[in-house]
Amino acid sequence: MKRAVAEYVAICDTCQRVKAEHQRPAGLLQPLKIPEWKWEEITMDFTVGLPRIQKGYNSIWVVVDRLTKVAHFIPVNTTYSGAKLAELYISVIVRFRTACLRELYRLSYQASLKKSPFEALYGKRCRTNRTVFGPDIIQDAEQQLRIVQENLRVAQSRQRSYADVRRRDLSFKVDDHVYLKVSPMRGIRRFNMKGKLAPRYIGPFKILENKVCQVCMMCLRVPEEQTPLEGLEVQEEHPVKILDTSERNTRNKKIKMCRVQWSHHTEAEATWEREDELKAAYPALFAN
Repeated sequence: MKRAVAEYVAICDTCQRVKAEHQRPAGLLQPLKIPEWKWEEITMDFTVGLPRIQKGYNSIWVVVDRLTKVAHFIPVNTTYSGAKLAELYISVIVRFRTACLRELYRLSYQASLKKSPFEALYGKRCRTNRTVFGPDIIQDAEQQLRIVQENLRVAQSRQRSYADVRRRDLSFKVDDHVYLKVSPMRGIRRFNMKGKLAPRYIGPFKILENKVCQVCMMCLRVPEEQTPLEGLEVQEEHPVKILDTSERNTRNKKIKMCRVQWSHHTEAEATWEREDELKAAYPALFAN
């Protein structure tokens, strides 16, 4: 019996949309590709809900370089549009990088001068821990960059090994039918229902093209077994005879009951039915 119930629940369409999963989350960790150079890729986040200051700022825009982890904290307002944020990015981040490159040029060695522009301008060298000449500064930067990239690969590999312990691999193919997971709040608005009986998935939907997506937000549909209808005989049951009668006393009235034998069943399988319902459905049974 337990196995039959499990098999039915596994292929039931309603059960697949409502029943909670009792297994590890689907989808292995997919680390992002390590950038090739500084400030090629960035991450952004907004810290909101802060007290408003006199200049009108109430949030902090955090911009981080994915390679070097250099962060910029820019005061903004929650009402700023995308165009305004783009202007801030150019004025703060791009100009900062331009200033760094300009300063690097001033401190680099020039073959024609046999000294740096800073030394030629001020007559003394800029205070620094070591002297970098010509292409050495590029080689040193590239070497440091390779070290940073290798350290990031090691960190990503370690994080992936930790995360995949509690995850399972799941993939889909074209023409598969899947259910899409519904967030709790959207489920309440969509189905006007909350709690354990609210549908957790919607669908099924057919996969037309295999693109990159979050497999944790999908669930593979198990198709139901289709029974061929051709040649299927349906035997309708009807009462054959009344074997016995009795009365059932309730608080307000008495109800007459009949013990009925049905077609394709033996007398041992007879059932008790209400007499008024039998007369309404099968009047020929009481003709005699």
